[in-house]
Amino acid sequence: MTARSPILGTLLVAFAFLAGGATADGSSFVTFETGQVRPLALSPDDLHLYAVNTPDDRLEIFDTDAQGNLTHSGSVPVGLEPIAAAAHGDGVHVWVVNHLSDSVSIVDVSSSPPRVVRTLLVGDEPRDIVFAGPGGNRAFITTAHRGQNSGVPLADFTTEGIGRADVWVFDVTNLGSVLGGSPLTKLTLFGDTPRALAASPDGNTVYAAVFQSGNQTTALSEGLVCDGGSTAGSCSVGGFTMPGGRPAPNVDCFGNPQAETGIIVKFNPAHNAWEDRLGRNWNNAVRFSLLDEDVFVIDAAGSPPAEVGVPYTGAGRSTSPTPRRATRSASRGRAPAPTIPRRTRPSAATSTRPASPSSTARASSPAI
Repeated sequence: MTARSPILGTLLVAFAFLAGGATADGSSFVTFETGQVRPLALSPDDLHLYAVNTPDDRLEIFDTDAQGNLTHSGSVPVGLEPIAAAAHGDGVHVWVVNHLSDSVSIVDVSSSPPRVVRTLLVGDEPRDIVFAGPGGNRAFITTAHRGQNSGVPLADFTTEGIGRADVWVFDVTNLGSVLGGSPLTKLTLFGDTPRALAASPDGNTVYAAVFQSGNQTTALSEGLVCDGGSTAGSCSVGGFTMPGGRPAPNVDCFGNPQAETGIIVKFNPAHNAWEDRLGRNWNNAVRFSLLDEDVFVIDAAGSPPAEVGVPYTGAGRSTSPTPRRATRSASRGRAPAPTIPRRTRPSAATSTRPASPSSTARASSPAI
């Protein structure tokens, strides 16, 4: 048996502490909390471990030794539902992202006791944070393109070509004097629900992943598929023609007919069409598409930081993620990412086909 890494042991013990501490009195309870994105952070000298305690709205502090053993040394109240933490290179401050509070708590871990010394107000549902840029003194925070602190106008929600993902950037050395801080810049990415961040080893590049991006497949509800299975011909649904029923087999191993169900279709860029495994065109059933742009690239050292290059696509598919081609042609204004120019594509809130009387009852799921 190989020896377990001290750092791995440290992380496992921290998780055990947080899980066990919530039920220390032995009583059961029901809780609902946001999924964590970056729940653990090590101090630059590896002598302290910081863990977000999401259900109790705290940052837990542990001292570590050379063997990876932990000693709980502090607990700091922060905002509501902390889900990410990052230790700044100064060894003094830990930044905590509060998902429900739409804020970032800056904790001075060198004070006795440790305490929050500044609160930054950011966009809706912040999720992750990394330090990058010159000297590692720029904080990058992912949020939705909306929220009480964002200043985003309501018109943005119904306007084509405006992204739904923001990255707030703060200069650690100059947070501003106003309540909530003054960001260095705010970047808007053409995606929805930004989540995880990563910085390159030299700190000059930050990568932002979009959680709800497309992968060129989608599920069609049963109401959009003609009844009768593989023998069914085309039918009309809400005034639009659907190509047929569910492909065979339509019976179980005993020959019993199976219930009518929906199907999964995949986008075929060669035909500019959503197709099932028989190659039938289901474009009439897919009202809009989520973009297959998964990871955006940010020049962290720029003045100010800005999105550069083209996003990476194909994350989660069988092929390796690759940067999208710099040149993309438009086609019919309704195709998904591979054939629609970036800044003129329909937004997820805008249907690319006229609504039918039954569209509410038979609306398909967006492409995912």
